[in-house]
Amino acid sequence: MRYVQLRAFHYVAISGGFSRAASELLLTQPAISDQVRKLEEEYDTLLFNRQRKQVVLTEAGERLLAVTRRMFEMENQALELLSESRSLRAGTLRIVADAAHHVLHIMGEFRRRYQGVHVTVRSGNTETVIKSLFNYEADIGVVGEVPAGRDFEIITLNATPIVAFAAADFDLGGRKSLSFADLATMPLVIRERGSKTRKRLEDGAADAGIRLKYAIEAEGREAVREIVASGAGLGFVSEAEFGNDGRLMRIPISGPPMLMEEALVCLSERSDAKAIRAFLGIARELANRVPMSG
Repeated sequence: MRYVQLRAFHYVAISGGFSRAASELLLTQPAISDQVRKLEEEYDTLLFNRQRKQVVLTEAGERLLAVTRRMFEMENQALELLSESRSLRAGTLRIVADAAHHVLHIMGEFRRRYQGVHVTVRSGNTETVIKSLFNYEADIGVVGEVPAGRDFEIITLNATPIVAFAAADFDLGGRKSLSFADLATMPLVIRERGSKTRKRLEDGAADAGIRLKYAIEAEGREAVREIVASGAGLGFVSEAEFGNDGRLMRIPISGPPMLMEEALVCLSERSDAKAIRAFLGIARELANRVPMSG
């Protein structure tokens, strides 16, 4: 087994094709194909199913990818360690957030200090964020529930209750707040499964002996917001995420508050990577200046 063969396999797997891997590694596609073919032949193992120009990992390929993800992440950490004396002038920091606005102030300060670092942000529910961290597809995560276990470095950002919201002209029958019994009679717009807001809401309703029914299920917070703004029903969000939108009104939910903790997380094993360490350091600095809401 040679390093170049594993590297070729890894880049084909993560980029989704031989031509993309060749572009990433600045090699020709035949060279990449040859390295992967030799790896498969040497160990008599099929790593990719090649059908109609599509490349799909086999079960053996999936298992090997889990190993090479760790292998090349360790390589990156070694390179960072050896270049520790250099200032943070380049590189990429990948953030996956269930609600990016919780870290906008941190990102702003990070960019001010480290202008050479490219920052990418994508959205996803808590389940997606945790999966992305374990797959080394993200460096920093923002989640609606603090994960258990010792795998994570965690900085709590805030803790606020879940509230309902509706279009500004939605008829609430004169009510200023809503009980779970009230919600059970109304059209509800809910996030996809895997959303911790949805899970916390359903747990609160179950504690009150109420089973909620949903009129519309939508993927992503913004999709829910736009559907609710159209007048189609009521949505739910943590109070910190309600924001300022003249189309919408905030509606408290009566009963014990259902608190949503927002936390900044990264894998403990990666917390010493320079860009991650710098971002976490800024987050701690700002947390010490501004008290948490809740």
